[in-house]
Amino acid sequence: MIEPPWQTLRNSLYRLIEECKNVKQLKQIHAQILVSPDLPIQQRYFLITRLLFICTTVSSWDGSRSYAIDIFDRLENPNLFVYNIMIRAHTSKIHGGTETSSCKPLLLYKQMLENGIRPNNLTFPFLVKDCTKWVYPELGKSVHAHIFKIGFNGDLFVQNSVINFYSKFGQLNNALQMFDEMFERDIVSWNSLLNGFLRSGDLDSAFDIFRNMKKRSIFSWNSIITGFVQGGRPKEALELFHEMQILGEDRVRPDERTIASAISACASVGALDHGKWVHSYLKRNGLEFDMVIRTALVDMYGKCGCIENAVAIFKEIQNKDVYAWTAMISVFALHGYGEEALDLFEEMKLEGAKPNNVTFVGLLSACAHSGLVEKGRWCFEMMTEVYLIKPQVQHYACVVDLLGRAALFKEAEEHIRSMPMDPDVFVWGALLGSCRMHGNVELGERVASCLIEMEPLNHAFYVILSDIYAKANKFDDMKRIRVSMEERGIKKTVPGCSMIETDGIVHEFSVGGCPEAMMEEIEWVLNGIVMR
Repeated sequence: MIEPPWQTLRNSLYRLIEECKNVKQLKQIHAQILVSPDLPIQQRYFLITRLLFICTTVSSWDGSRSYAIDIFDRLENPNLFVYNIMIRAHTSKIHGGTETSSCKPLLLYKQMLENGIRPNNLTFPFLVKDCTKWVYPELGKSVHAHIFKIGFNGDLFVQNSVINFYSKFGQLNNALQMFDEMFERDIVSWNSLLNGFLRSGDLDSAFDIFRNMKKRSIFSWNSIITGFVQGGRPKEALELFHEMQILGEDRVRPDERTIASAISACASVGALDHGKWVHSYLKRNGLEFDMVIRTALVDMYGKCGCIENAVAIFKEIQNKDVYAWTAMISVFALHGYGEEALDLFEEMKLEGAKPNNVTFVGLLSACAHSGLVEKGRWCFEMMTEVYLIKPQVQHYACVVDLLGRAALFKEAEEHIRSMPMDPDVFVWGALLGSCRMHGNVELGERVASCLIEMEPLNHAFYVILSDIYAKANKFDDMKRIRVSMEERGIKKTVPGCSMIETDGIVHEFSVGGCPEAMMEEIEWVLNGIVMR
């Protein structure tokens, strides 16, 4: 059967749209559609909507979004499909990785309703997603109310978007209510709720949700492992990582993000053997050693005291970014290699990498731990005057620590007075630590008084002041501080703990947390050390 001329033309134009490479070609095809008299109106509309769809989905083309808006503005009586395309386009990320900064999706939705067009289940997920970008959650609640009114409250995709919205705003009661009302749940439902609790810092509730999941994706595992690492529970994160490998659920295998989190957990607990095992796992399974992984390895080996390995991996990194340079500088700082950190900074500058505020935290810390006062002053001046980085409170704390360690107390106090923001407990705490180091009783009393006023129930400040008095043989004052702590009911509520890895197992020790038999063994070893 012979195709009519308009159908042949339509098919040719459709193929051209599908094979289009840039906006310039799109414009040429658009012009051809408009000037072709043989095309029926319905077919012309079909081609233009397809062209609009291509224009809004290929974000790598310069000018595609603005051209899509121009096409939309010229369309007469756009249908639901077109409105959904444009709402989605304004919600999604555009060129350069930034997002739209207007309420355009909601305005389009309002316009659509005014034109008598009823939304469908594809309209609302994009609208709700757009509401997550705004400071005021009331917008999302209004959309949710409209979803309920129109009757899409039972649609799985719509429900998932609402759960994600409430989770991102920390309104977990609303998210749980929606979750409990669902007749059907998929992996997205569980993951959205899981991430909501992880964002709020409620690791125990997040863990309960994770345990109740019948099916877990790589996203689920990565979320819970990363959440435990960032939440200060790295030992449990490592246990989850090993469980993930043992279970091998639905062929879910660790990816680069899982490995990066596991390496970070090893760094936090100083689990060198674990870290080496994870490193070898990367090699055995052919996972990519990208910049993030290599930087994490540098940090891990450095924090575990294996500086040679950290340096070796750092040297393997090609086209190092600022995070890789900063990680290596921070490793040197941690171990008191101030000169090496400064030499690396000079090399970093020669390579054209621009330091950030964290880089200078590492440099200032390196100078403080190495007693390089002049170099520290130079770094602070370089940061502010050359790189125009506005000093944060952590930079001031590092400088106070640098000056205090060198017993330059007057300069340290002047530096604190020059701060554009109020000094926090870390700034004053650095100075108090220096007072204990050098036995500066008078200043120590003033600084401790300031700290106690800021955090009256923090035991650490009383203890340090007591140590200052003890070092100066002011035992009456020391006793007075101890009595004051007792009267106020202040005690060390969080016992000190340490972690040590032996034979691949991470053991945690805390005050009052060791069995009596183990304490006897520890005491026996300590006595042996004393005798030697």
